[in-house]
Amino acid sequence: MSNVKSALLVGVGGQGAILISKIMSGGFMQAGYDVKQSEVHGMAQRGGSVSTQVRWGDKVYGPVFGRGEADIMVALEKMEAVRYAEFLKPTGVAVINDYAIKSTIIASGQEAYPQGCIEAMEKHFRTIAVPASDMALELGNAKCMNVVLFGAMCDSLGCPEIDWEQVVADTVPAKVRDLNIKAFRAGRAAAQKAK
Repeated sequence: MSNVKSALLVGVGGQGAILISKIMSGGFMQAGYDVKQSEVHGMAQRGGSVSTQVRWGDKVYGPVFGRGEADIMVALEKMEAVRYAEFLKPTGVAVINDYAIKSTIIASGQEAYPQGCIEAMEKHFRTIAVPASDMALELGNAKCMNVVLFGAMCDSLGCPEIDWEQVVADTVPAKVRDLNIKAFRAGRAAAQKAK
């Protein structure tokens, strides 16, 4: 099972972590990999923590992995990156949206949003920080932020044989296909620039 790779996608409900896992799984299956995925939804449709685990390789026996086993983590919100950091391998890659969502306790003023989330991740992991939300807004729709992040992570997946742009085009609805292709390209360019 040494060829099995694992990815952890984390965020807040409504950010699109599940779409990213659907794109990943579809691409890996088209390339002939065995793929398993698992989703954990938070307290509510929007606002609760969401995590998705995706594993791929020649033979994958289950979707779930433990602490220190993720090869790559995508965090759609920067505090979620720190919350789930223990699942990332020391040699893993963290792709983080430089974006904050205030939880109820923070929005109510009972707690302060933690500072230095990305800097804390950079001390321990190879980190690619992308202002995906800002980039999505520049493209005209904040909802494509997740595909910006997917573009930023795709080279770290180590599967150059997969045409990820085509997989995105095949996965998203036709009415938003062009927007999502632009989002994917923007994310990929941002990650290559960050290297």
